[in-house]
Amino acid sequence: MIDLYGIPNCDTIKKARAWLDTNGLAYSFHDYKKEGADPARLAKWADTVGWEPLLNRAGTTFRKLDEADKADIDLPKALALMAAHPSSIKRPVVEYRGGLLVGFKPDAWAEALL
Repeated sequence: MIDLYGIPNCDTIKKARAWLDTNGLAYSFHDYKKEGADPARLAKWADTVGWEPLLNRAGTTFRKLDEADKADIDLPKALALMAAHPSSIKRPVVEYRGGLLVGFKPDAWAEALL
């Protein structure tokens, strides 16, 4: 089973969902806006890929944070920021049997999921 995490109105999520549908892959969707971001799951993801790829520093949510929140980010601070502001998590995150994908890269997705 594929678990897709993100925000439904995000353009990248829309592209990812279309790609999954086009390729006939069943998935469940976890909506951060409705369900939040589980701190334990964030920690597991960070253990797998590191916190840096998970934190979307280019997004509006991150850019609007106080300068103090954006300074001196380390693992605990990054996890706290992402749990408090799920829109600051890079989208999408995909959990699948055997791995984790962060961001929508069709070639990497095809290699991992097809």
